[in-house]
Amino acid sequence: MYSNWDDLRVFLAVARSESLSGAGRALKLDPATVGRRVARLEEGYGAPLFAKSPTGYALTDAGQRLMSHAARAELAMQDASEEMAGKTSGLSGQIRIGAPDGVANYLLPQVCTQIAVDNPDLDIQIVAQPRVFSLTRREADMVIAVSPPTAGRLSVQKISDYRLSLAAVRWYLRQNPRIQTLDDLAVHRMVGYIPDMIFDKELDYLGKTGLERVRLASNSVSVQINMIRRGAGVGIVHDFALANYPGLVRVLPDSFGLTRSFYLVRHADDQRLERMNRFAQMLGDGLRAEVARLEAEA
Repeated sequence: MYSNWDDLRVFLAVARSESLSGAGRALKLDPATVGRRVARLEEGYGAPLFAKSPTGYALTDAGQRLMSHAARAELAMQDASEEMAGKTSGLSGQIRIGAPDGVANYLLPQVCTQIAVDNPDLDIQIVAQPRVFSLTRREADMVIAVSPPTAGRLSVQKISDYRLSLAAVRWYLRQNPRIQTLDDLAVHRMVGYIPDMIFDKELDYLGKTGLERVRLASNSVSVQINMIRRGAGVGIVHDFALANYPGLVRVLPDSFGLTRSFYLVRHADDQRLERMNRFAQMLGDGLRAEVARLEAEA
Protein backbone atom coordinates (compact mmCIF):
# COMPACT_ATOMS: atom_id res chain seq x y z
CA MET A 1 0.00 0.00 0.00
CA TYR A 2 1.32 3.44 -0.96
CA SER A 3 2.16 5.61 2.05
CA ASN A 4 3.85 9.03 2.11
CA TRP A 5 2.74 11.55 4.71
CA ASP A 6 4.17 14.54 2.83
CA ASP A 7 2.15 13.65 -0.25
CA LEU A 8 -0.97 13.18 1.88
CA ARG A 9 -0.47 16.71 3.25
CA VAL A 10 -0.44 17.99 -0.32
CA PHE A 11 -3.55 15.95 -1.11
CA LEU A 12 -5.39 17.48 1.87
CA ALA A 13 -4.38 21.00 0.89
CA VAL A 14 -5.66 20.54 -2.68
CA ALA A 15 -8.89 18.94 -1.45
CA ARG A 16 -9.56 21.86 0.89
CA SER A 17 -8.61 24.69 -1.46
CA GLU A 18 -9.86 22.91 -4.62
CA SER A 19 -6.89 24.28 -6.56
CA LEU A 20 -3.17 23.69 -7.03
CA SER A 21 -2.40 27.36 -6.50
CA GLY A 22 -4.39 27.55 -3.26
CA ALA A 23 -2.67 24.44 -1.93
CA GLY A 24 0.67 25.87 -2.97
CA ARG A 25 0.06 29.07 -1.01
CA ALA A 26 -0.93 27.09 2.08
CA LEU A 27 2.11 24.83 1.86
CA LYS A 28 4.55 27.41 0.44
CA LEU A 29 5.13 25.29 -2.67
CA ASP A 30 4.81 26.28 -6.32
CA PRO A 31 1.72 24.88 -8.10
CA ALA A 32 3.82 22.74 -10.45
CA THR A 33 5.35 20.94 -7.48
CA VAL A 34 1.90 20.45 -5.97
CA GLY A 35 0.70 18.98 -9.26
CA ARG A 36 3.63 16.54 -9.42
CA ARG A 37 3.01 15.42 -5.84
CA VAL A 38 -0.67 14.78 -6.59
CA ALA A 39 0.28 12.83 -9.72
CA ARG A 40 2.73 10.74 -7.66
CA LEU A 41 0.02 10.02 -5.11
CA GLU A 42 -2.47 9.02 -7.80
CA GLU A 43 0.10 6.75 -9.41
CA GLY A 44 0.87 5.15 -6.05
CA TYR A 45 -2.79 4.42 -5.37
CA GLY A 46 -3.54 3.52 -8.96
CA ALA A 47 -6.60 5.78 -9.12
CA PRO A 48 -7.42 9.41 -9.98
CA LEU A 49 -8.08 11.40 -6.81
CA PHE A 50 -9.26 14.66 -8.42
CA ALA A 51 -11.37 15.63 -11.40
CA LYS A 52 -10.47 19.00 -12.85
CA SER A 53 -13.43 21.21 -13.71
CA PRO A 54 -13.93 24.91 -14.56
CA THR A 55 -14.46 25.56 -10.86
CA GLY A 56 -11.32 23.77 -9.70
CA TYR A 57 -10.22 20.38 -8.44
CA ALA A 58 -13.08 18.19 -7.17
CA LEU A 59 -12.57 14.92 -5.31
CA THR A 60 -13.37 11.73 -7.19
CA ASP A 61 -14.95 8.78 -5.39
CA ALA A 62 -11.45 7.46 -4.67
CA GLY A 63 -10.41 10.88 -3.41
CA GLN A 64 -13.38 11.08 -1.08
CA ARG A 65 -12.49 7.68 0.38
CA LEU A 66 -8.90 8.78 0.92
CA MET A 67 -9.98 12.10 2.44
CA SER A 68 -11.27 10.67 5.71
CA HIS A 69 -8.18 8.51 6.19
CA ALA A 70 -5.80 11.37 5.38
CA ALA A 71 -7.59 13.74 7.75
CA ARG A 72 -7.41 11.19 10.57
CA ALA A 73 -3.71 10.74 9.87
CA GLU A 74 -3.24 14.51 10.04
CA LEU A 75 -4.93 14.73 13.43
CA ALA A 76 -2.97 11.75 14.73
CA MET A 77 0.29 13.37 13.62
CA GLN A 78 -0.67 16.58 15.43
CA ASP A 79 -1.52 14.65 18.59
CA ALA A 80 1.74 12.71 18.40
CA SER A 81 3.76 15.90 17.97
CA GLU A 82 2.15 17.46 21.03
CA GLU A 83 2.64 14.36 23.16
CA MET A 84 6.28 13.90 22.14
CA ALA A 85 6.95 17.58 22.77
CA GLY A 86 5.47 17.24 26.24
CA LYS A 87 2.72 19.78 25.59
CA THR A 88 0.26 18.51 28.13
CA SER A 89 -0.94 21.89 29.35
CA GLY A 90 -1.60 23.65 26.05
CA LEU A 91 -2.83 22.88 22.55
CA SER A 92 -0.98 23.62 19.34
CA GLY A 93 -1.50 23.30 15.59
CA GLN A 94 -4.58 24.52 13.75
CA ILE A 95 -8.28 23.94 14.36
CA ARG A 96 -11.01 25.22 12.05
CA ILE A 97 -14.58 25.83 13.24
CA GLY A 98 -17.54 26.17 10.89
CA ALA A 99 -20.48 28.18 12.18
CA PRO A 100 -23.52 30.21 11.10
CA ASP A 101 -22.69 33.91 11.07
CA GLY A 102 -24.78 34.70 14.17
CA VAL A 103 -22.61 32.43 16.32
CA ALA A 104 -19.47 33.48 14.49
CA ASN A 105 -20.12 37.19 15.01
CA TYR A 106 -21.54 37.34 18.50
CA LEU A 107 -20.15 34.35 20.43
CA LEU A 108 -17.07 32.78 18.90
CA PRO A 109 -14.82 35.89 18.94
CA GLN A 110 -14.91 36.12 22.73
CA VAL A 111 -14.73 32.37 23.32
CA CYS A 112 -11.95 31.69 20.82
CA THR A 113 -9.93 34.69 21.99
CA GLN A 114 -9.82 33.26 25.50
CA ILE A 115 -8.87 29.82 24.23
CA ALA A 116 -6.09 31.39 22.13
CA VAL A 117 -4.78 33.32 25.14
CA ASP A 118 -4.65 30.10 27.17
CA ASN A 119 -3.06 28.14 24.29
CA PRO A 120 -0.53 30.41 22.55
CA ASP A 121 0.69 27.69 20.16
CA LEU A 122 -2.81 27.06 18.81
CA ASP A 123 -4.18 28.66 15.61
CA ILE A 124 -7.98 28.91 15.49
CA GLN A 125 -9.87 29.59 12.26
CA ILE A 126 -13.57 30.55 12.18
CA VAL A 127 -15.43 29.98 8.91
CA ALA A 128 -18.60 32.08 9.15
CA GLN A 129 -21.03 31.03 6.46
CA PRO A 130 -24.80 30.41 6.45
CA ARG A 131 -24.65 26.85 5.15
CA VAL A 132 -24.10 23.22 6.12
CA PHE A 133 -20.43 22.23 6.37
CA SER A 134 -19.05 18.88 5.24
CA LEU A 135 -16.98 17.24 7.96
CA THR A 136 -16.32 14.29 5.66
CA ARG A 137 -14.46 16.61 3.28
CA ARG A 138 -12.90 18.31 6.32
CA GLU A 139 -14.16 21.76 5.39
CA ALA A 140 -13.93 22.26 9.14
CA ASP A 141 -12.66 20.23 12.10
CA MET A 142 -15.87 20.83 14.00
CA VAL A 143 -19.12 22.66 13.36
CA ILE A 144 -21.63 24.62 15.41
CA ALA A 145 -25.08 23.61 14.13
CA VAL A 146 -28.61 24.72 14.98
CA SER A 147 -30.09 21.25 14.53
CA PRO A 148 -28.50 17.85 15.13
CA PRO A 149 -27.58 16.02 11.91
CA THR A 150 -29.12 12.58 11.50
CA ALA A 151 -26.79 11.06 8.89
CA GLY A 152 -23.08 10.36 8.65
CA ARG A 153 -20.42 9.13 11.05
CA LEU A 154 -20.71 12.11 13.34
CA SER A 155 -20.48 12.90 17.04
CA VAL A 156 -23.18 15.34 18.16
CA GLN A 157 -23.20 17.12 21.52
CA LYS A 158 -25.79 19.68 22.60
CA ILE A 159 -24.05 22.85 23.76
CA SER A 160 -26.80 25.18 24.94
CA ASP A 161 -30.28 26.50 24.37
CA TYR A 162 -30.59 30.12 23.28
CA ARG A 163 -33.47 32.55 22.95
CA LEU A 164 -34.70 34.79 20.14
CA SER A 165 -37.06 37.75 20.32
CA LEU A 166 -38.89 40.15 18.06
CA ALA A 167 -36.95 43.42 18.09
CA ALA A 168 -36.89 46.88 16.57
CA VAL A 169 -35.06 50.15 17.10
CA ARG A 170 -36.76 52.52 19.54
CA TRP A 171 -37.40 55.39 17.16
CA TYR A 172 -39.00 53.07 14.59
CA LEU A 173 -41.52 51.95 17.22
CA ARG A 174 -42.29 55.55 18.17
CA GLN A 175 -42.95 56.59 14.56
CA ASN A 176 -45.06 53.62 13.49
CA PRO A 177 -48.35 52.01 14.59
CA ARG A 178 -48.25 50.38 18.01
CA ILE A 179 -47.62 46.65 18.21
CA GLN A 180 -49.80 45.07 20.89
CA THR A 181 -50.43 41.66 19.32
CA LEU A 182 -48.88 39.55 16.58
CA ASP A 183 -51.72 40.61 14.28
CA ASP A 184 -50.40 44.19 14.46
CA LEU A 185 -47.22 43.10 12.65
CA ALA A 186 -49.20 42.93 9.40
CA VAL A 187 -48.78 46.68 8.85
CA HIS A 188 -45.06 46.66 9.63
CA ARG A 189 -42.09 45.80 7.46
CA MET A 190 -40.59 42.45 8.49
CA VAL A 191 -36.86 41.77 8.28
CA GLY A 192 -35.68 38.17 8.05
CA TYR A 193 -34.11 35.40 6.03
CA ILE A 194 -34.43 34.97 2.28
CA PRO A 195 -36.96 32.11 2.28
CA ASP A 196 -35.34 29.91 -0.37
CA MET A 197 -31.88 30.34 1.17
CA ILE A 198 -32.74 29.08 4.65
CA PHE A 199 -30.27 26.22 5.08
CA ASP A 200 -31.77 24.73 8.25
CA LYS A 201 -35.42 24.32 9.21
CA GLU A 202 -34.69 25.70 12.68
CA LEU A 203 -34.02 29.10 11.08
CA ASP A 204 -37.48 29.28 9.50
CA TYR A 205 -38.93 31.73 12.03
CA LEU A 206 -41.56 33.44 9.93
CA GLY A 207 -44.30 30.88 10.51
CA LYS A 208 -44.18 31.61 14.24
CA THR A 209 -45.32 35.17 13.59
CA GLY A 210 -48.28 34.22 11.40
CA LEU A 211 -46.86 36.31 8.52
CA GLU A 212 -45.99 35.14 5.02
CA ARG A 213 -43.91 37.99 3.64
CA VAL A 214 -40.44 39.29 4.48
CA ARG A 215 -40.05 42.70 2.85
CA LEU A 216 -36.34 43.09 3.64
CA ALA A 217 -34.33 39.88 3.66
CA SER A 218 -30.78 38.57 3.85
CA ASN A 219 -29.10 35.20 4.34
CA SER A 220 -26.90 36.89 6.98
CA VAL A 221 -27.92 37.50 10.59
CA SER A 222 -25.56 40.47 10.79
CA VAL A 223 -27.12 42.13 7.75
CA GLN A 224 -30.60 41.59 9.18
CA ILE A 225 -29.61 43.20 12.48
CA ASN A 226 -28.04 46.17 10.71
CA MET A 227 -31.22 46.70 8.70
CA ILE A 228 -33.28 46.62 11.90
CA ARG A 229 -30.87 49.10 13.50
CA ARG A 230 -31.45 51.47 10.57
CA GLY A 231 -35.19 51.42 11.16
CA ALA A 232 -36.02 49.02 8.35
CA GLY A 233 -38.69 47.28 10.40
CA VAL A 234 -39.18 44.47 12.91
CA GLY A 235 -37.18 41.26 12.95
CA ILE A 236 -36.31 38.23 15.03
CA VAL A 237 -32.97 38.63 16.79
CA HIS A 238 -30.86 36.41 19.02
CA ASP A 239 -31.06 37.63 22.61
CA PHE A 240 -27.29 37.19 22.92
CA ALA A 241 -26.86 39.70 20.09
CA LEU A 242 -29.19 42.29 21.64
CA ALA A 243 -26.63 43.01 24.35
CA ASN A 244 -24.43 44.60 21.66
CA TYR A 245 -27.13 47.03 20.51
CA PRO A 246 -28.68 49.08 23.31
CA GLY A 247 -30.86 50.93 20.78
CA LEU A 248 -32.77 47.73 19.97
CA VAL A 249 -35.67 46.71 22.19
CA ARG A 250 -37.78 43.58 22.37
CA VAL A 251 -41.25 43.69 20.82
CA LEU A 252 -44.06 41.72 22.51
CA PRO A 253 -41.64 40.24 25.05
CA ASP A 254 -44.45 38.77 27.15
CA SER A 255 -46.25 37.00 24.31
CA PHE A 256 -43.58 36.05 21.76
CA GLY A 257 -40.23 34.29 22.05
CA LEU A 258 -38.39 31.36 20.50
CA THR A 259 -35.97 28.87 21.97
CA ARG A 260 -33.45 27.06 19.80
CA SER A 261 -30.30 25.03 20.50
CA PHE A 262 -26.68 24.89 19.43
CA TYR A 263 -24.94 21.58 18.79
CA LEU A 264 -21.26 20.78 18.45
CA VAL A 265 -20.77 18.36 15.57
CA ARG A 266 -17.54 16.45 14.98
CA HIS A 267 -16.40 13.53 12.89
CA ALA A 268 -16.87 10.36 14.96
CA ASP A 269 -13.23 9.35 14.50
CA ASP A 270 -12.05 12.55 16.21
CA GLN A 271 -13.38 11.33 19.54
CA ARG A 272 -10.26 9.17 19.83
CA LEU A 273 -8.02 12.22 19.64
CA GLU A 274 -7.25 13.83 22.98
CA ARG A 275 -6.32 17.14 21.36
CA MET A 276 -9.71 17.50 19.69
CA ASN A 277 -11.55 16.36 22.81
CA ARG A 278 -9.82 19.00 24.90
CA PHE A 279 -10.59 21.75 22.42
CA ALA A 280 -14.23 20.64 22.11
CA GLN A 281 -14.57 20.82 25.89
CA MET A 282 -13.12 24.34 26.00
CA LEU A 283 -15.33 25.47 23.13
CA GLY A 284 -18.53 24.01 24.57
CA ASP A 285 -17.88 25.40 28.05
CA GLY A 286 -17.02 28.82 26.65
CA LEU A 287 -20.12 29.01 24.45
CA ARG A 288 -22.46 28.01 27.28
CA ALA A 289 -20.99 30.65 29.55
CA GLU A 290 -21.09 33.34 26.87
CA VAL A 291 -24.73 32.67 25.91
CA ALA A 292 -25.72 32.88 29.58
CA ARG A 293 -23.76 36.09 30.15
CA LEU A 294 -25.08 37.94 27.10
CA GLU A 295 -28.69 36.85 27.55
CA ALA A 296 -28.55 38.11 31.14
CA GLU A 297 -27.33 41.50 29.87
CA ALA A 298 -29.87 41.82 27.05
